[in-house]
Formats: sequence, structure tokens, C-alpha cells
Amino acid sequence: MVSPLPVSRLLALAATSALLPLASPAAAQDLVAREVVQPLPSPEVQRLNRALVALAKTPRDRDALIEAGQAALGVGDLEAAIGFFGRAAEVDPGHPRVALGLGSVYLRAGRAGEALVQFERALAGGIPEQEALTDKALTLDLVGDQAAAQDTYARALALDPANDEARRRLAVSHAISGNRVRFEEALRPLLDKRDMAAQRARAFGLAIMGDSGRATAIVEQVMPRDLATRLVPYLGYMPRLTKPQQAAAANLGIFPRAADIGRDDPRLARFAAEERGEGRLAPSGPPLDARTAPPPTLAELAPPRAAPASVPPSVPVPAQQPAPAPVSAPPPVPAPALAPAPAPAPAPAPAPPVRVADAFADLGSAPLPDARVAGDAVDISRIAVKREAPPEKPKPKEPPKPVHPSRVWVQVATGKNLKALGFDWRRISREGGKPLAGLQPHTTRWGEANRLLAGPVDSRDKAQALVRELKAKGLDSFLYVSPEGEEIQPLK
Repeated sequence: MVSPLPVSRLLALAATSALLPLASPAAAQDLVAREVVQPLPSPEVQRLNRALVALAKTPRDRDALIEAGQAALGVGDLEAAIGFFGRAAEVDPGHPRVALGLGSVYLRAGRAGEALVQFERALAGGIPEQEALTDKALTLDLVGDQAAAQDTYARALALDPANDEARRRLAVSHAISGNRVRFEEALRPLLDKRDMAAQRARAFGLAIMGDSGRATAIVEQVMPRDLATRLVPYLGYMPRLTKPQQAAAANLGIFPRAADIGRDDPRLARFAAEERGEGRLAPSGPPLDARTAPPPTLAELAPPRAAPASVPPSVPVPAQQPAPAPVSAPPPVPAPALAPAPAPAPAPAPAPPVRVADAFADLGSAPLPDARVAGDAVDISRIAVKREAPPEKPKPKEPPKPVHPSRVWVQVATGKNLKALGFDWRRISREGGKPLAGLQPHTTRWGEANRLLAGPVDSRDKAQALVRELKAKGLDSFLYVSPEGEEIQPLK
């Protein structure tokens, strides 16, 4: 049975069919003879493809690995990016570009502490400040140090006044700090240019400061309806988030789980304190030349003695008045001598511990009760009582297995045309030989292109071993873990 077409498709087909009789036969022949040109992949995918081609020739080329990591970061594949940067770190561990790339990956993944360490290493290694300060400032926002973050944003804008991303993040940072005037001032130049990303930052900033009504109105006005419908419920939660959570939600789109709303990761406070320099000069640990204190004596443990009764209680002294003319005073009367305090009474001896056996020692001499049984007595212990069996608990139903579970693969190529990927697989499987013999080709969407995957593989370790075997044969590949729910189709 043929499924009905949508109304829009029907209208389009109707319009096309109405125009066809008006065309000349020559035009129709030209129309049939023309080749179908597919749109090119996005620039980020093309960049990644070029990097993979370069890596196929020189797998341990540091610059090619860094370029591949940046390209994977551009298409949003964080796992592939960290794999490329990790291999670059094996080749040249101290290179600042590797640290910069790792910092970018950690930042996008919400791991602000590790990102901050990598950005510091990159800047110390000589990376230009314009390339790292904007992301470093965001990591400071993510660890809750808004003052240091705003100073870093200001430095980035002083070096590059056209850095719109730094300006939007600075505005959000002011909103997190509660400074509405600075928040509006930072966004005003971008709003005058009708910058849509600035409208989004403004909506999040207003929601952070508690003005969810205006934030909702902005989102519904400037965003598509389906996106606005999904985003509006989160705006009401923004004031309840901690400052790092607000920065992550507004800048990265990372929202905490319901159980973690308002609760900061304790590790973030350590990174923020280290960045501010708090506690660097505070002494820690036991003092030098510390001697173990002797055990306290009995006199030190005894309670203090009461004051003698002959000593009068102290009274407040009145304010000093102007002295009159001097007069002769009688000689002072000597105070009576204090009676010596009585010696403290000796502490009573501790009572001996009570033993359980002593408590039951006299039971043996007590007379036993008369245990004779009457002739018509009934031993109720011999009566079997029928009891209802408890109802059987229903067996818990096993949750349905996901249609597309998370699995481990080895990505061997990318491309837009599935038919061309089939040719690529036949070539790669032929060159790979035995390591690829038991694996089947699969594909999944990757931006505007497709991944060509071999697998699934039983574990990450086996996948890494396969990557090394293919590398030895001159084939470049990397591990890929498909998230649960991602549709993976066999390549036909």
C-alpha cells in the first residue's frame, strides 16, 4: 500500500507537473541529461577528511594529529578529538598546541578543572593570549571565580575588540554576579547589530537574575517554536542553580541532573582557590620541632576549686568624678588573711564492672514452679494450624532492551555518499586483511556526512588493539563508542 504524501509534497509535485508540459522537448532532454550534483560536506567535515588523508601518510605527524583534533572538535566529536590530541601528546608531550586542544575538549565536556590546567600550560608554553583567554575565562566562570573570569574577558577584549564570543560570555558572567548594569552594557553593542546569539545570552542572563518572564518572552520571540518550547522550562530553574551550574547552562548548554541542582562539585572550589592564590602562604601540617605533649596529670583533669567565701564579689567601678580638695584619709585597715583552701576530697573508687553471669547466679537456688499437667489439658503446641500461604510476589519485568544500545566500533572512513563508502569498505577490508575479517561495515550520520564503522567490537581494549593493527598496515582509524539510541545501520 502506498503511503499518502504530505500536503507540502503534494503541492510541490502539483506545481512541478503543471510546468512540465510548457517545457520544450529540447529542454526536457537537457533536463534528463544533466548530472546530479550532491552538495559538498560542511567545511569542518572537509577539514577532518583532509587531516585523515594526511594521517594515513604519516600517522605520527604531530601537526597532522593536532589538525585532526581541531577538526573533530569543529564537528562536535569530542571523543575523536581527545583521541587525536592524546596521540599528539604521546609524540610531543610538552607542545603548547596539544595543551590548548586538550583544554578546549575538556571545556566543551564540562570538565572545567582539567581545562583550566591545560590552558595555563598552553599560555606558559607561548600560545598567543588571543587564542586562549576567551576559553580560559569561561573555565574560571565554571569554577565559580567570576571576578577573575571578568578580568580575563576584559583582557581578551582589549586584545581583540571584535571578539563577540568573549563579549557575550562577559555579559553572562556579570549576570551571574548580579550586576545588571554591566550585563546590559556588555550586550548593547551586539544587540544593536541584531546578533541572535546575544539575544540568547540576554535571555539566560535575565533568567539567572530572576526575571524569567522577560527571558521567556525573548526566547519565544527570537527562537523557533519547537526550540523555544523545549528551552522555556529550563529558564525557571536558572536562579536555583549554583554559579558554576549557571555558567555551564548559559554558555555550554549543560544542565545538571535534578538531584544536583544547587549542589556544586567540591573539586571546583579547589581550582577556584588556587586561581585566586588563597591559602598559598598559609602554613599547613604540624609545626616544625613539635614535641609530643605529656599526658595530663590528675590535677589538670580535676575540676577547678571554688573561690573562698571570704573574698567579696567584684562590683562595677563607677566613673571617675572630679576630685575635691585633698583631705587626710584614715590609715587603711589591713585585710584579713585568707584561710587556706581545704584539700580536695579523694575521688571515689570506680565500681567494679557488672558481669552478666553474676546477674543470673542466684537463679539456680530459686524453687521451681509446679509443672504438673492436668489430665484434661491440651498441648496446643501439637495442634497444626492451617495458615494461608502468602501470595507469590510477581516477578519483576525485565526492562526492554534498547533498540540501539551503546556499542564499541572502529571508525575507518567518512563520506557523504553511501555507495562510495561501500567501495571504500571493500578496499579497506582487503588491505586490512585478517583483523577486519570477522567485522561487518556499518554507517551512522555525522553532521552532513556519514561514519564508516567496523564492528561492533567486544571491548575498548580490543578496539584499540585493532586500531594499532590497522595502523601497522598503513590504515588510519580510531575508536568510536556510539551512545545509546544512536541509529547504526549496516552498510548494504
